[in-house]
Amino acid sequence: MRCRLLLAALAALSVLAGCNTTKPRPSAQTAFAETGTTKKLDADDPVPMSPARWAGHTGLAGRTLAVASLGDLKLKHKEVVLTFDDGPVPGRTEAILDTLDRYGVKATFLMVGQMADAYPAIARKVVARGHTVGSHTYRHANLRYLAFEAAMAEIRKGEKAVERATARRPDFFRFPYLADTSALRSAVARRGTIIMDMDVDSKDYFKVTPASVASRTMQGLRKRGRGIILMHDIHKRTATVLPSLLAQLKAEGYSVVTLRHTGDAGTQLLAMAGR
Repeated sequence: MRCRLLLAALAALSVLAGCNTTKPRPSAQTAFAETGTTKKLDADDPVPMSPARWAGHTGLAGRTLAVASLGDLKLKHKEVVLTFDDGPVPGRTEAILDTLDRYGVKATFLMVGQMADAYPAIARKVVARGHTVGSHTYRHANLRYLAFEAAMAEIRKGEKAVERATARRPDFFRFPYLADTSALRSAVARRGTIIMDMDVDSKDYFKVTPASVASRTMQGLRKRGRGIILMHDIHKRTATVLPSLLAQLKAEGYSVVTLRHTGDAGTQLLAMAGR
């Protein structure tokens, strides 16, 4: 009798084990197929999520805003535009691109011409990842201290360098140090280029901790409720703080707007698709 009871108990345990509904852990090979990682998964490692799958979980990506002039750049409450000046720079720009991919959001990169000349492969990666490019003069000159024609020559040289590196016309421009003049602003606008001003300065160029950069940025954003955020992809602290900054933006209900120029081919394709 005892033997029969023991056998019955063992059979029941076997059935329960076979009915385990826990989703099986993907193998290392499956994880590589989904994420592109070559790291072998240990038993306790979390399975990484591919950028495409991650993007669907963040809820941070907002609308695409097509603009033909500065006047079209009107953000709604809790909308932000992410902008990065002064790059591209090896390692740092690429780290920022990876973080943006993970969160499924796009930014605008205002490139210095001599940096685009030095690192054209990285400049092309920015475009290949679906981000918007602009120019930031050729050598980051303070244009207020230059004669008008010299300043315009510096702007044009920067644009040509960015276009040469990316095969994309830079339709956006930001004045280095935000140092403009009314004459220069008018001349740039007449060329069909959209001047990128700034609403929230992260001041990531200060030698402070990444946490300080995130705190300052969020404080400025809470006061305005929306705006263009100025950052720099040349600083290690910016690449370090970006994941936590994006997480805070998401937690507080902000969305990241993608900027496109109305003449951009990608924008035209979106319009054709009815998006």
